Amino acid sequence: MWKLSKKSLMIVMSACLLVLSACGSNNQPSSNAANGETGELKKVVLRLKWIHQAQFAGFYTAVEKGFYKEAGLDVEIRPGGADFPSVQMIASGTEQFGVTGADQVLMAREKGVPVKALSTIYRKTPFVLFSLKESGITKMEELVGQKIGVKLGGNEELTYRAMVKNAGIDGSKVEEMPAKYDLSPLLSGQVKAWPGYVINEVLAVQEQGHEVNIIEPGDYDINFYADTLFTTEAIIKRDPEMVKSFVQASMKGWSYAIENPDEAAEFGLKYGDKLTLDHEVSMMNASIPLLEPENLPLGKMQTDAWDVLQKNLIDLGFLKKEQNLDDVFTNEFIE
Repeated sequence: MWKLSKKSLMIVMSACLLVLSACGSNNQPSSNAANGETGELKKVVLRLKWIHQAQFAGFYTAVEKGFYKEAGLDVEIRPGGADFPSVQMIASGTEQFGVTGADQVLMAREKGVPVKALSTIYRKTPFVLFSLKESGITKMEELVGQKIGVKLGGNEELTYRAMVKNAGIDGSKVEEMPAKYDLSPLLSGQVKAWPGYVINEVLAVQEQGHEVNIIEPGDYDINFYADTLFTTEAIIKRDPEMVKSFVQASMKGWSYAIENPDEAAEFGLKYGDKLTLDHEVSMMNASIPLLEPENLPLGKMQTDAWDVLQKNLIDLGFLKKEQNLDDVFTNEFIE
């Protein structure tokens, strides 16, 4: 029974090969797997610049509305902060995308860290100086001789120093106190002005029943890009299609959040157990003008804005030499 003719043996072997080929075909993902068509999603991590809150609502929205999934991505959003600085986390190669201040991208490039900006979320800075209304302080010139809070390091200090410079006042005549996260120095009258985000600290003071005066950087011709989405050159080179999918799904999330701020704010509650809906809704509504939704496409960056930021970083001693802006940012994944 084992003595098959040569012709019969060839027929049996061909049949076996066809069966094996079919089985292998069924087990292999198609070339469209990156688009999510097979249900096999590519896992990536987004590291925020700070704790979970509506400041990052567009990213939460992209998860909750399935925009990342439609793009073939399984995105985990992790909070940032002093213990988890996004630039270092992404540069380590263990995470793919991060959010940081645009100034941090430039300073990282100077240190040889090959990060690259992909889009700027807050194209108008949310940073302001503010005072209690009863103080009567409404402009930079009135800070001379006063004690104020200053956040040292990063975009906040840079913006403050630039405002002092453009206001033409002597910064040495303003008494500075390092500002932390406790607002009591302002509320108790220990200081006359405080640094913060108009989408967060200002709201927190107003929610306690206080009226405030706001000194905006724009009044002194200062507007530095704030929250900026970035990755590394290596990731862009290795998987440009994944980068494009992530950026465009993120911008789709932000677009939806702008149109549906209450819903987007509620999504954030899933990420932070100490968040309150009222505050998150207020934060989302205060954010919308800073995203500049009328200036489409969302997230697009301008060379002039990066150039002004870089020159201020150099003039104020935060940066030693100019970086090639073609290496610093790209709009190719937005357009």
